[in-house]
Amino acid sequence: MNDSHEPERTFAALPPTQGLGFASSWWGRAWLKALEDTALDGAQLKRGRKLAREGRVGAVSVRPGRLTAVVQDRDSTAYRSDVLLQELSEEEWDRFLDMASERSGHIAALLDREMPPHLVEDAAAAGLDLLPGIGDLEPECSCEAWDHCPHSGALCYQVARLLDQDPFVLLLLRGRDERRLLDELQVRSAARAVRTGGGSPEEDPADGPESQGVRADEAYAARDILPPLPPPPPLPAEPGVPPSLDVEADPHTGIDSAALEFLAADSAARAFAMLAEALAVGHEQQPLEAGLTAEQDAVRLAADGRPDNRITARLGTVAGRGPAGLDAAVRAWRYGGAAALTVCDEEWLPGQEELARARAQLAAAWDEGESPQLRAAGNRWTVVGSGVQLRYGRDGRWWPYAKERGRWVPAGPAEDDPAAALAGVLSGP
Repeated sequence: MNDSHEPERTFAALPPTQGLGFASSWWGRAWLKALEDTALDGAQLKRGRKLAREGRVGAVSVRPGRLTAVVQDRDSTAYRSDVLLQELSEEEWDRFLDMASERSGHIAALLDREMPPHLVEDAAAAGLDLLPGIGDLEPECSCEAWDHCPHSGALCYQVARLLDQDPFVLLLLRGRDERRLLDELQVRSAARAVRTGGGSPEEDPADGPESQGVRADEAYAARDILPPLPPPPPLPAEPGVPPSLDVEADPHTGIDSAALEFLAADSAARAFAMLAEALAVGHEQQPLEAGLTAEQDAVRLAADGRPDNRITARLGTVAGRGPAGLDAAVRAWRYGGAAALTVCDEEWLPGQEELARARAQLAAAWDEGESPQLRAAGNRWTVVGSGVQLRYGRDGRWWPYAKERGRWVPAGPAEDDPAAALAGVLSGP
């Protein structure tokens, strides 16, 4: 222990607290987890938590290696309770400061009087334990208990609330007060900048990718002491409106401002739809959708964005379709997306079992002698003497088509029952 010049901080007694969580900050929760995971007598610790929650812990003195407070028992008897924690040695502090000075993120945070949570994992990688382990917290209490008593347990719980106020309490307990720590860190940071050619720690190439983010195994190991993620943001009422590109300056050669605005509006609408799907219950159980080809996406843009004639013509070129072909493809997309577009373009021969099942469904839908006469050609069944057709998709659904100006065009959404699909288009205008 040091002489009378050793650093010490005293924290006023805290009022009673209610609720499930005893600490709210990362450091407070980390201290509690370390305390509860390493406690040898859970019953005494539980009684101590209740005393701390009732506000029976007086002012807390924090010095290197020692916590001290007067704790009142349930019968109002006061006890002086101390908890000792081994200080880091000079060699260990050297390693800690070397580790912190090698990470620009740690330097910036500590000099800004913040304690980044990742300091625990990085210190552990350097062989230093900041948080207490099993048997590290040694109690001394005037109640003369031989091991942890409710009074020392209450003091330990109160430290979690102190760490909510100032996580540097932990470093003081380990042997360094905040001022000395920051002074030493600045000296090492300046020396390191000289060694690396005068650049600032943030510009030091040695930091590289390793100093960015958190290792996956470290993040997973800290999962139980990290605070919960915040709730997802609420879904906006509608997609955002992209900025207008109708400005006084002429666009760069080859840039179509109207087409760019169209694509920006489409991106906003798609982002809105993706966010709505992501927030829907059970979204994580849905299969991933297959990506679209450039030709399919051009049809989608024409169907969803309703562009002007000039942009529509460009989309038709990308889709490999003339005006009439693009119109039919757009109708298909609006009825059933990529699946409907595939049915619009594809001709194939279903198996005999599928054909027999479809004939049975059609025969059962009408009275004897009243069913329409169908002429089958692959997956396309045309009603004889009528501009009506059914197309069978590879997903087992039937799509109605109607003939307009000599071309077959989609006439409705798909049905599992061919008779239902046929009845819908036959009864239409």
